[in-house]
Amino acid sequence: YTRFPEPAPGAELTAANKLGAVYFHKLGTSQDKDLAVYSDKTHPDHSFGASTTDDERFLCVSGWESTSGNLLYVKDLTKPGAAFVPVSTSFEHDFHVVDNIDDKLIVLTNNNAPNQRLILITPGQPKPVHWQTLVPEDSSDVLQSATVCGNKIVCSYLHNASSALRVYDLNGKLLKDVALPEIGTVSSVSGKKEEDQAFFAFSSFLRPTTIYSLDMNTLEVAVFKAPKLDFNPDAFTTEQLWYESKDGTRVPMFVTRKKNIAYDGSNPTLLYGYGGFNISITPGFSPSRAVLLENNGIYAVANIRGGGEFGEKWHEAGTKCRKQNVFDDFIAAAEYLIEKKYTSSARLAIQGGSNGGLLVGACMTQRPDLFGVCFPAVGVLDMLRYHQFTIGYAWAVDYGRSDNKDEFPCLYKYSPLHNVKKTAYPATMITTADHDDRVVPAHSFKFAATLQENQQGDKPVLIRIETSAGHGAGKPTGKLIDEAADFLSFMLWNMKVQVVY
Repeated sequence: YTRFPEPAPGAELTAANKLGAVYFHKLGTSQDKDLAVYSDKTHPDHSFGASTTDDERFLCVSGWESTSGNLLYVKDLTKPGAAFVPVSTSFEHDFHVVDNIDDKLIVLTNNNAPNQRLILITPGQPKPVHWQTLVPEDSSDVLQSATVCGNKIVCSYLHNASSALRVYDLNGKLLKDVALPEIGTVSSVSGKKEEDQAFFAFSSFLRPTTIYSLDMNTLEVAVFKAPKLDFNPDAFTTEQLWYESKDGTRVPMFVTRKKNIAYDGSNPTLLYGYGGFNISITPGFSPSRAVLLENNGIYAVANIRGGGEFGEKWHEAGTKCRKQNVFDDFIAAAEYLIEKKYTSSARLAIQGGSNGGLLVGACMTQRPDLFGVCFPAVGVLDMLRYHQFTIGYAWAVDYGRSDNKDEFPCLYKYSPLHNVKKTAYPATMITTADHDDRVVPAHSFKFAATLQENQQGDKPVLIRIETSAGHGAGKPTGKLIDEAADFLSFMLWNMKVQVVY
C-alpha cells in the first residue's frame, strides 16, 4: 500500500503530499511493524504504488509525480534476492502492467502510441529495443484497458467517447468485436487466465450498471445480474451530436432526452463537462439525472478537449496555455443547444466537479450571459495558488504554474477567482466539503465570497458546504440524496420550471 509521512498538527488538510512510499502490511499486526518495500527519499515529489501479476510472480512498482506518465520497476519474486529492474525511468509516457505470459510482461502504454498499444517486455531485457508489439495502436480508437481471461485478452476501447470491446488471442490476433447493448461504458472487466468465463460491467445514460458474462470459448455475451429500477428507459433516447468549437474543431456531445420532446427552447437542460487530465467522460447512469429527464429535462455531456476521449493529442490540446480551448469547447456546446432550440440561456444549467468545477467557474466568468444556473463543485478556482496545497503540485502537468513566467499570464487570464467582475451572474450554487484534502475548500470559499460581493443581478449566489466529508468519493447514500434534492430544487426553481415528478 502507499503511505505518506504523518502531516504536522494543524496541517492535516493542507500539507503537501510528499515522500509517498510502498509498504507491506501483514493482517493482524500493528502498522508500525510494516516493512518498507520501495521509496525514493532523494525525490520527495515522487510517490509510489505496487501490484503483482495474477500469478504473483512479478512485483510491479509504479512511480508518479503528476497525473501523467510514470516510472516502472519490476522484481521477479521467484528469484531470491532479485533487485528491481527499471523499465521506465522518466515520466514521458504511461506504462501499466496488465499481466504476464510466462516471463514476459503484457504492458499497456502510450509510448510511441498516443492512442495506446499493448507491448511485451521481458524484465531481463527491459530496453525498448527488445520490446515487442502485441496489439498495435488503433488509428482512431483509444485502448483503455486490457485483461487476460481464458487465455485470451479482452480489450476495452473508446470509440467516439463510448466503449467498444474486442477480444484477441495471446499472439495479438483479433478474434471478435463483442456486440454491446447500446451506446455506453464498459468497466471492471475481470476474469482469470485459466477460467472460461469473464465478466464486465456496462452502463448507459438510460440503464444502470448491469453485469454481463462473456463466454471465453464462444465469445457470447449474456446478462448475469441486472438491477431493478422504477424507470422506463424506452421513453427516452440518447443521441450523439457534433458541433464546431471556436477554432473550428469538431467536438462530440451526448444528448439524452424524451423521444417526443419539443424543440421550442423551453426545456430545462443540464450541460456537464470535465475537460482535463486525460480523463474521458463516458455514458453512465444516475438516478438524479433520471428525475431530471422525467421532469421533461435534457441531459447533455460535452466531450471537450483536455479529456482522453481521442487520445493524448486531444488531451494535450486542452493543457497549460491551451486551456482556453477547453472553455471555448464548452461555451460552443451551450451555444449549439440554444441555437438548435433544445433550450434557452435562462433554462440552461452547467455543472462540473473538481477540474470540472474550474470549467464551470471559467465559463461563467467569461460568459455570464449564456447560462441560467451554474454548479461549480469542489472546483479548482484559484489558479495562482492551487499548487501550494496538498496534492495540487501534481496538477501542474495540465495547468502550468504561476511561478513560471511564461505560464503565469495564461493562468491569470482565466483563473475564475481573479476574473470576477461587477456584473450580473447566473444563479449559482457552489459546493464543497470541509474535509476535502484533494481540492481544499478555500478555493470555493474565496470564489463564493468574491461572487457575492460583485453580483449585480438578482440571482442568488450560494455555497453548500458538506460537513465531515471530502472530495466526493465514498459519500453515504443519504448525503447523495440530500445533495441531489438541493441541486435539482435550486436548478428548477431558478428556471421557473413546474416540477412534474
